[in-house]
Amino acid sequence: MNPELGNFALALACGIAAGQAILPLIGAQRRDPRLMGLAPALAVGQMLCLITSFACLIHAAITNDFSVQNVAANSAVDKPLLYKITGVWGNHEGSVLLWAMILSICGGAVALFGRNLPSALQARVIAVLGGVAAGFELFCLLTSNPFARVWPAPMDGQGMNPLLQDPGLAFHPPILYTGYVGFAVPFAFAIAALIEGRVDAAWGRWVRPWAVAAWCFLTCGIALGSWWSYYVLGWGGYWFWDPVENASLIPWLTGTALVHSAIVVEKREGLKIWTVLLAIGTFSFSLSGTFLVRSGILNSVHAFANDPARGIFILGLLALVIGGSLLLFAMRAPQLTTGGLFAPVSREGLLVLNNILLCSICAVVLTGTMYPPFMSLLFGKTISVGKPFFDATTIPLAIPLMAFMGFGPMMPWKRAHMWPVLRRLWWAAGLSLVALVVAVMRMRDILPILATAMAVWVIASSATDVIERLRLFRQPLSASIRRARSLPRAVFGAALAHAGVGVTVLGLAGMSQASHRIVEVHIGQTEMLAGDAWTLTDVRNAKGPNYDAMIATIEVRHNGRLITTLHPAKRTFASQHQTTTEVAIHTNLISDTYGVLGDKHGTDADPTYVLRLHHNPLAPWMWLGGLVMAIGGALSLSDRRVRVGAPRRAQAANMVTSA
Repeated sequence: MNPELGNFALALACGIAAGQAILPLIGAQRRDPRLMGLAPALAVGQMLCLITSFACLIHAAITNDFSVQNVAANSAVDKPLLYKITGVWGNHEGSVLLWAMILSICGGAVALFGRNLPSALQARVIAVLGGVAAGFELFCLLTSNPFARVWPAPMDGQGMNPLLQDPGLAFHPPILYTGYVGFAVPFAFAIAALIEGRVDAAWGRWVRPWAVAAWCFLTCGIALGSWWSYYVLGWGGYWFWDPVENASLIPWLTGTALVHSAIVVEKREGLKIWTVLLAIGTFSFSLSGTFLVRSGILNSVHAFANDPARGIFILGLLALVIGGSLLLFAMRAPQLTTGGLFAPVSREGLLVLNNILLCSICAVVLTGTMYPPFMSLLFGKTISVGKPFFDATTIPLAIPLMAFMGFGPMMPWKRAHMWPVLRRLWWAAGLSLVALVVAVMRMRDILPILATAMAVWVIASSATDVIERLRLFRQPLSASIRRARSLPRAVFGAALAHAGVGVTVLGLAGMSQASHRIVEVHIGQTEMLAGDAWTLTDVRNAKGPNYDAMIATIEVRHNGRLITTLHPAKRTFASQHQTTTEVAIHTNLISDTYGVLGDKHGTDADPTYVLRLHHNPLAPWMWLGGLVMAIGGALSLSDRRVRVGAPRRAQAANMVTSA
């Protein structure tokens, strides 16, 4: 496997993607089964070509082929094997190729697992995915070719950014990209529906599993990235409202709204136009995040490239994909029939309110993220929008969102009355009141206090929904167990996902009470923080595979009893002339004891060391909640009634309407 084979496979994939974008669309328009039948084969062919291309790039990295410019710039002989592999996507060119490969896998999945779709709909969906893939593959070939050669080839490479040499960030990009790109499938279904002029319950049933799967991956990717920033960057925080962090949060918010809106389409054939717009918007925000990272507009620890030429190419691609889809929406959406009516007090009504609040939060985050670069571009002013703005604007919207989350699963469809629902949620309300009282006693600010109460409310109401469905405590336990076996797994999945939100919010509220100190100490000196005694007992030097390290030993005691021994470190990478911190964390799942080693001062005979000490209550709950959310989504997907698409529409003649 050599770079020329990888480059050829990439070019071939681009040609196949162009054919995939054109031929099935013509076939669907002409109702030609032969052309429509080409769609799955072309999608699988493109997928195989890109997998081959990506494998060639990995092979070049593993074999230290420094004649490939990408390998020479991002790898080195002494680099550990794991990071030689994962470093393939830890740079601009490799990450774009990874994006294209994941997109091709999505197209292949629709081809292989969408056989129960109407042939015209499947052809159109695969064609849309092919068109988007062709754009990214052209981007790869013309501006970001990962197989570009360098001559003469150096004996060794420049190595990788040391911050990226970490297992958390090694696997964060593929998971995050799968979430980003996964929303291309609902987008393709939305464009196909607009072309076809039809959205119905079957369409909602086909879209929902793809949206849930993408949402699960995006949730895991965001949680993993947040965890990485917490334990690698050494700042003691978990989310810094970095512009590129926001670029992943924005499609997550609209994607969450899409998942809920698709349920209304499936169950009640309502919110059709809104669901189509959400599908377009979510993928558009995913593409916009790519533009922000690679255009040079935003400066971020996450940014891969600062190249205006690449940014212009992506901007053109964005204009074509987003502008074209919105133009098609404006032309065709009025032709989509409206769904069934429902009362404001109903499950549909609360889902609409859920959508409004989620999209309002999205609008606030988008405004805060884009306002500084627009001010710089238009008026030449440099301003910063940071944590105080985002906290003050998003939390007041998130609290009512969580309040309504507790009612949603308990509400009947079409029309409901509040009193029966409130009567079933009395004990959840009681627990929330207790949490509110405890929070008032232990917390300082009003927003964390309210967030704690709402988090307990969401968790308790999710449990109430399951208890009510199982009729626990109202019939023998054996009967409840039999009922549990017959309930759809999607019921348990939804309850878990909602509870995961509550767990994450509890973690965020706990972190608002975190305490920290920055101290300069001699070896043997003790400092106090959060009632614990922190003693620096030793500092030693060590050598790693491609770095030199200075490792500290810190003993943490409470009332004289040893709680833990921390070993924070500083690593110096000679080839990159860069130093990184290695955080030491001890957790008991209730709080984190967190230590960071800073600079060495003084003389070798009498040295002092800077330490950053943190006590972070409930910190693990933030990522535990993300895991619970993703498990809830996966549990829903494991339900055959959600995962398997709806049966074919009865009348084949109605599957396609003339454009």
